[in-house]
Amino acid sequence: MEKNDQGGLGPDQNATGSVPHRAFGKTGVQVSILGLGGYHLGSTKDQQEANTIVAKAIDAGVNFFDNAWEYHEGEAEERMGVALQGKRDKVILMTKVCSHGRDKKVAMEQLERSLRRLKTDHLDVWQIHEVVYYNDPDLIFRPGGAIEALEQAKKDGKVRWVGFTGHKDPAIHLKMLSHDFPFDTIQMPLNCFDARFRSFQQNVLPEANRRGLAVLGMKSLGGSGEMVTHGGITPDEGLRYAMSLPVATTISGVDSEIVLDQNLAIASNFAPMSADERRALEDRCQLWAADGRFERFKTTTMYDGAIGREQHQYPETEKLPA
Repeated sequence: MEKNDQGGLGPDQNATGSVPHRAFGKTGVQVSILGLGGYHLGSTKDQQEANTIVAKAIDAGVNFFDNAWEYHEGEAEERMGVALQGKRDKVILMTKVCSHGRDKKVAMEQLERSLRRLKTDHLDVWQIHEVVYYNDPDLIFRPGGAIEALEQAKKDGKVRWVGFTGHKDPAIHLKMLSHDFPFDTIQMPLNCFDARFRSFQQNVLPEANRRGLAVLGMKSLGGSGEMVTHGGITPDEGLRYAMSLPVATTISGVDSEIVLDQNLAIASNFAPMSADERRALEDRCQLWAADGRFERFKTTTMYDGAIGREQHQYPETEKLPA
């Protein structure tokens, strides 16, 4: 298999499995339309199950692996690092810095910790995690802020591509982009409910595409499957819709082989929805989608990390006065 000189997949790498691949933005690399979420890998019952999921995903052609410094207090990165031993050159490996407004020094320290946990000397993608507070862009781009860590890490060859992620409000993503920093990737929630409420698809996706960024879609089923369990769609409909948008990959959490097999079957047999099919699904979901009740990552603190809330001086929910 061909590798570029920094490890990871090169531009001529062909998938050995059946999950289709697409262009990864302007990088020249091909990425699987389905990515493996790192948080849920930390929820597997043990390391052996994590190993099995990772190996099976790679064999099926999945080559994008997501993670973050704070997932399960580092255990998610550790499990992925073990599971990728001997397979590192087969994947596009991403993790995220969780400085939450803190400075370049903290971000660089987190990078070194992530590299040790993931048992690699470089990342393919390093993103700023959970950009969900309205002052985050100001904190990130201030002198000595986390954006300088992204520049330094890329210059040092410890990361190939950089970006950011968030799930709260499209306005925050657009404020990040307004700085015209040369991001390579951008991550956002994209699903059939998003189109009708505080929509990333309508407001951020076109701008990301215009800039040629590799778009990473997430929360295709609501983050914890709420759109399936309460919102009237099937996993097939949710994933097909998300993968039919102009994105590079759709990251989906997998905490068992059963979920992996379901997702692999959908991705391997993927047939894009037409614009009319997508609109019909959006219309069908309009009642559930209109107020964000099943996009809890937008409307509640359920998906906001404790470290981020602490750094922004928000109290823990259980400590709020009655």
